[in-house]
Amino acid sequence: MEGGPEAASKQEFTEFWKRATSSPYIMRLALSAGIGGLLFGYDTGVISGALLYIREDFVEVDKKLWLQEVIVSMAVAGAIIGAALGGWMNDMLGRKTSILGADIVFFLGAIVMAIAPAPWVLVVGRILVGFGVGIASMTSPLYISEASPAAIRGAIVCINGLLITFGQFLSYLINLAFTKVYIYLLG
Repeated sequence: MEGGPEAASKQEFTEFWKRATSSPYIMRLALSAGIGGLLFGYDTGVISGALLYIREDFVEVDKKLWLQEVIVSMAVAGAIIGAALGGWMNDMLGRKTSILGADIVFFLGAIVMAIAPAPWVLVVGRILVGFGVGIASMTSPLYISEASPAAIRGAIVCINGLLITFGQFLSYLINLAFTKVYIYLLG
């Protein structure tokens, strides 16, 4: 097809793996920074299994559909705010500090959800988790791309996307393993 992208050759693929394995630092960096992607994927998938049991523990959640919708959607609202502030945080604090901050906020949100005595506390935890996910979704690919060699940058940045998908898969496995105990799923 004329004018389209060039097909990747076997030699280019082999060259990528040679470079990636010759500098394991880059792979470790991509995997550790990609934890934000893993958390993003996990958070988007885990609520589907947890909501079934949240409804059993909180009668008002079971009776009010809008409350279920709020619990699910507040993570997205937090992620929007986190992603919007993520660029500013990257400039002011740096990439590493922003990733660490995102992970801390995510951790605090998980703790809040695990100890939630009422649905509104669960909503606050979901907002915190979403905020951390938003910061990480802005910062992780940026940090990985800036630290990667130009020749393999695109392939290394793809690790973040793969970890998002793996996080979703992992959340479904954990939903299966911890049925009826949503605290373990969210916290």
